[in-house]
Amino acid sequence: MKIISIEEHFLTREITTAWEASAIGSEGTGSFDQGEIRQRLEDVGEGRLTLMDESRVDVQVLSVTTPALHNLEPVESVRLARSTNDLIAAAIARHPTRFQGFAVLPTPAPDEAALELRRAVTQCGLLGAMVCGRTRDKNLDHPDFLPVLHTAADLNVPVFIHPQIPQASVRAALYAGFGEPVDTAFAAFGLGWHYEAGVQFVRLILAGVFDRFPNLQIILGHWGEVVLFYIERLKSLARVAKLERPVEEYFKRNLYVTSSGMWNQMYLQRAVEIVGQERILFSTDYPYQYRPGQPGRSFLLATDLSQEARVAFAHGNWERLTSQRSS
Repeated sequence: MKIISIEEHFLTREITTAWEASAIGSEGTGSFDQGEIRQRLEDVGEGRLTLMDESRVDVQVLSVTTPALHNLEPVESVRLARSTNDLIAAAIARHPTRFQGFAVLPTPAPDEAALELRRAVTQCGLLGAMVCGRTRDKNLDHPDFLPVLHTAADLNVPVFIHPQIPQASVRAALYAGFGEPVDTAFAAFGLGWHYEAGVQFVRLILAGVFDRFPNLQIILGHWGEVVLFYIERLKSLARVAKLERPVEEYFKRNLYVTSSGMWNQMYLQRAVEIVGQERILFSTDYPYQYRPGQPGRSFLLATDLSQEARVAFAHGNWERLTSQRSS
């Protein structure tokens, strides 16, 4: 069965250098990208292809790992976005049957980010964008980012909201007090990353972004970044928020969710119940969740999904989502 895995990360030395030169840079998460993980992130060639073959993953959709360019100065972020998206396009050109890509955007320069998204899609052949939600103190629903969201809707390409660590004030209030490295892990992959990403999607609903751009499609990893599992409570927001549709409809019409290497059948079933089997996508969260032995393919084949739904999960839903891309 063909597998397209859509949350597969890489990192360049140039971006690492920019993080190190920034006052906030990777916000303490750069230590996650060391040793073997760093080697795998920086390899978009034969080493990556070998592990894809071992995992029996046919296609990876490449994206820059968190926090991408969100913490850089505007001019530097624009320069790096262009060079990195060109690099992704070159990797795809070398291996057109194995790689696809999400654009990285210079979100510290929102108007330029919208222009770069259009260039990356129409000139580089990328299939959407991956962002990390908040940029410093501005959430993704901030008016500054409407041009980016408008451009994505106009081009009919998805925006993947990837986790990043919460801002320093939130970390201090909620995730501190246990010493390093526990504080950072708690605020990142332990829990904080996932609330951070999921809340960004809910904010888009409450800000009326999907009422303004009804065809805008958002992707959340990790089976919906926590908020998917609180839909019963989120529905109650309709009592106070002025929205054109019930809250649950935005989940069914504007959201796709992906597995992110979390091979949990209960989470899969919950996602299918809420967004539908036509809105689930496959991903391994390479290289962070890479394990030998093909756990992703085994999970896929062990699901209670019909064969048709299995194929859709493996590659069909992604191919349908990206087939509407405008030029």
